Amino acid sequence: MTGLRVTSLGGPVLLGDLYWFWTLLSDPPQGGTLLGDLPHGPALSGPCLLWLSFAPVADTIAQHFLLSIEQINWLSLVFFVVSIPSGVVAIWFLDSIGLRWATVLGAWLNFAGSVLRALPSTAFGTQAPFAFLMGGQSLCALAQTLVVFSPAKLAAVWFPEHQRATANMIGTMSNPLGILVANVLSPALVKKEQGILLMLGTYIIPAALACLLATTCLWDSVPPTPPSAGAAHSTSEKFLDGLKLLVRNKAYVILAVCFGGGVGIFSSFLALLEQVLCVYGYSNEFAGLCGALFIAFGILGALVLSLYVDRTKHFTEAFKVGFCLTSVVCVAFALVSQLQGQTLALAAICSLFGFFGFSVAPVAMELAVESSFPVGEGAAAGLVFVLGQAEGMLVMLLLTSLTVRRAQPSFSTCQDGLDPLDWRVSMLLMAGLSVLFSCCLVLFFHPPYRRLQAEAGTSTSIQDGCPAAADHMPCLAESP
Repeated sequence: MTGLRVTSLGGPVLLGDLYWFWTLLSDPPQGGTLLGDLPHGPALSGPCLLWLSFAPVADTIAQHFLLSIEQINWLSLVFFVVSIPSGVVAIWFLDSIGLRWATVLGAWLNFAGSVLRALPSTAFGTQAPFAFLMGGQSLCALAQTLVVFSPAKLAAVWFPEHQRATANMIGTMSNPLGILVANVLSPALVKKEQGILLMLGTYIIPAALACLLATTCLWDSVPPTPPSAGAAHSTSEKFLDGLKLLVRNKAYVILAVCFGGGVGIFSSFLALLEQVLCVYGYSNEFAGLCGALFIAFGILGALVLSLYVDRTKHFTEAFKVGFCLTSVVCVAFALVSQLQGQTLALAAICSLFGFFGFSVAPVAMELAVESSFPVGEGAAAGLVFVLGQAEGMLVMLLLTSLTVRRAQPSFSTCQDGLDPLDWRVSMLLMAGLSVLFSCCLVLFFHPPYRRLQAEAGTSTSIQDGCPAAADHMPCLAESP
């Protein structure tokens, strides 16, 4: 596969590989990115990894730092708040300055945030632990915006038509990969309060490694020869003109609102999973396992669906079917999560939730670029992400505000020292929103494939050929 070459002690490697690893360490995030989201690690793995590192052990963190569960929730919510204004700047930075410097700056911000978060647990201590935790999370949130919508740009600039969806999938799934690591690693390290310093210190290591690789190994933002006609015309619209075109594009607006709502639901699900399950006697380790299954099967689903749409170009059909199936599973989770002793059922539901839900993410990013071409890929994918963050903040605030304290039953495993919260209304609302977004997509979303149509009509494309894209466009012309 085509990729951006970087130098390392072991020789040249692909930027896609480095970006994937960097995302995994950090967060996304975003997504992000595949590592976004590691998570957003450190692009997805980076920021994403740090984003949800507190969520799987929320009650223990609250008890150790003498914080409320609401304050712990804000350590996740701050990513939404910071990402909304900074996301617009990041869109401009990505399309105007380029992939290389966006990745480098994001890596340094993520590393600085990971160090700042760990200060309250060190020997030096602090009288205001929440301020340091929030400050570190805010820096990681800034890093997330720089990398979480890079996969669409990376795929468009570095890969030919028949590889773009798969390349986008690899980058986008870095985000959930970071989340997966956080869901498994945090409960494993924090058995008791004494493990919190170890957890915070452990998360500094991948952030530092990603920072080192990004700073010393990245060479260029674009290849010397565009791999497709679409890549040759990438970012052909000016930044502000591109944003105006996006908000006037009906298909794009429907996609951004509905998929952004899905992003918000997924983000809230991951951030609140441990708090929802502990009420009915499920342990932090089981909640972490459910989150890990959610991500692992999501990556598998994304791989399968991306290979399918790369061959068939059935982007819209695959997206709609996947989103509807996600809504069905969301309804199942809303019901089963309020029952005791359903470990196998919950594990299966979380696996299916991720399999169907995450699989549509890279397809949605491709649809955002297809329906908005020739607007820059950073703007097309970034605005969807920014709107998703805004909707995620609203959804999470709404879900938490609808909970009420109730007398603690004997089977509760919540450890915040207070009566557990009743999540029944919140979970039903989450399922209802998912169904609403699915219906809107099925009824009103009918996008044109503008980029593929432009590439089909030019003789400069280096694509060898591709299958016909159903009723949306003719088969791309073969290169001589």
